Amino acid sequence: MQAAPSQAIAFYDTHVHFHELLESAGALPEIIARASAASVTRMLAVGGSPETNRQALQAALAYPEQLRAALGLNRDQAGLAYASAELAAQLAAPQVVAVGEIGLDFQHARPEHAAQGKLLERMLELARAQGLPVIIHSRAAEAATLELLERHVQQWRGAADRVGVQHCFTGSRAYAERLLELGFYISFSGIITFKNAGALRAIAAQIPAERLLIETDAPWLSPEPLRGKPNEPARVGLVAAALAAARGCSLPEIASLTSQNAQRLFGW
Repeated sequence: MQAAPSQAIAFYDTHVHFHELLESAGALPEIIARASAASVTRMLAVGGSPETNRQALQAALAYPEQLRAALGLNRDQAGLAYASAELAAQLAAPQVVAVGEIGLDFQHARPEHAAQGKLLERMLELARAQGLPVIIHSRAAEAATLELLERHVQQWRGAADRVGVQHCFTGSRAYAERLLELGFYISFSGIITFKNAGALRAIAAQIPAERLLIETDAPWLSPEPLRGKPNEPARVGLVAAALAAARGCSLPEIASLTSQNAQRLFGW
């Protein structure tokens, strides 16, 4: 099931793992075609390791009208915190519009929390040097994430609209409020459609309109009624529909404002 296509609607999926998606959803041309048929006009290909960074950049080069790339070293790459020369060079490519996915994940024991923190600091330094926004992952690590962001983001105050986004938001209201104070956008995924996500929808209803984004996080987190199946960008309209319902506005309104927000944040 996909959102019905409409010339008046254009969706922007701000978080797609194409390197994983190709294993479950077919070839890239087919994925792009289905997205286009579902009124998804722009997508952000997200990396997180040396290999997935290269794949994300290749996808963006192959589809310059529909894709841009975000490159980074995510928490499971902690051993590479100071081996990022290749990444620094890649970030200068015009197809790269963000540093990500980066962040902290304390739900599991490895890598060690301190190593994850050092890597995140290095990524924040690279983002600042390149003048790029960041895409943050945070799981069971709200306090530690905020501590690092507060330390680094204060240096970016001149570019408040270009700080970054907390992707796939599932955090507390207090966490959202502090992120907003720091200048971050908040992105919602298919989780917002889940039956047990009432508290998340309540938070989504209160986020300032100018700070909202949507994403699939494909191939994960398929929205209802497709939960449990491989996800893809063509389904981001279902996320938008749930967000519109939570906020009491129309689907075209959500599509328009989230697309405008993404264009402002990523410069594309």
